[in-house]
Amino acid sequence: MSLNVAVVGAGAVGRSVVELAGEYGHTVTAVADSSSAAIDPAGLDPEAVLDRKDREGAVGTAAPEDALAAEYDVLVEATPTTLGDAEPGFSHARAALESDRHAVLANKGPVAERYGDLMALERESEGSVLFEATVGGAIPVLSTIADFGADHITAARGVLNGTANFILSRMAAEGLGYEHVLSEAQDLGVAEADPAFDVEGTDAALKFVILANVLSQGDDEYRLDDADVEGIKDIPGSALDLAAEDGRTVRLIGEATPERVRVGPRLVPQHGALAMTGTRNIVQLETEHAGQLNVSGRGAGGPETATAVLSDVSRLE
Repeated sequence: MSLNVAVVGAGAVGRSVVELAGEYGHTVTAVADSSSAAIDPAGLDPEAVLDRKDREGAVGTAAPEDALAAEYDVLVEATPTTLGDAEPGFSHARAALESDRHAVLANKGPVAERYGDLMALERESEGSVLFEATVGGAIPVLSTIADFGADHITAARGVLNGTANFILSRMAAEGLGYEHVLSEAQDLGVAEADPAFDVEGTDAALKFVILANVLSQGDDEYRLDDADVEGIKDIPGSALDLAAEDGRTVRLIGEATPERVRVGPRLVPQHGALAMTGTRNIVQLETEHAGQLNVSGRGAGGPETATAVLSDVSRLE
C-alpha cells in the first residue's frame, strides 16, 4: 500500500528520503526546510523540489509549518538533533500524533530526551511512532529488538559512532596521533568542522540512551544526563601501541541495559567483532536464551539512514 509522506528537514537524510520514497512505493506530498515548504496533495516531483532547493536555497513558497497541516499519512522528522527540550523535532512529532497520523523519526532528540512524553502521545493517538533511523543508520537494530522481544534482551553494546571509530582505527593502524587523524577525517568529510558531538561521545551516548529506553519498556526513562560518557580526545597514540602489544585495541564502546547507559574508550580484542574499522558500526545484543546477536553495517549517511526511515514507513502500511 502506498502511503503519503511529509518530510520535515531537507538535510542529507531528508533529501534522501524524498529521492528514494518512490522506490519504496510511497508518495511525498510535502517537504519542509527551515524557511519554506513545498506541498502537493497529488504528489510532488522530488527532482524538481530538490533542484529548487539547490538553486534557491528553499524547497518551495509555502511556510514550513504548512507542511504539518498538509495531507499525509506519515510525517518523517529529519531535522537536526537538539538536546534538552528536543525542539522543534518533538513538536513536529506531536503535531502528527495529535492529528492521529504516524510519525517516523530520524531525529534522535525526541527519543533520547523526551521518550516518556513521546510514548504518552503515541498512546493517545491512532497513529504510531517509529524511529529505527535514530540508532545505527541502516543497521536494523531496533527492528531486531522488536522482533526478538525487548524482554528477552538483557543488554546492548557496541560501536555507534563512525567518526570516532574512523579516528581510533586509523590511529591504531598507522601509528598516527589524534590531531593528525582528526584533520584527515575532516578533509575526507568523515568528521564535521566542529567534531565535538562525535569525539566527546555525545552522539553515541544518545543512541545508547535510546536503546536503554527501548530495553526498559517504560519501566525507567533515560536521558543524556543519565549516561556516563567519556570521549576519545585524550587517548594518546602510545595507548594504542601498548594495547596492540597485548593483542588488543581501543574503541569507543557504548553499553545500554535496562539499568544504565555508559559510553567510553574500552580495550577490545584486536581481531574481535567490536574492533570495527573505518566508519562501520556494530551492536551486540545479549539475549536470555540465544546468546549474542551481532548486527553491523553502515551507521550513517543520507541514503543509508533513509533506508531505515523508509523501512519504518513501510511497516506502517
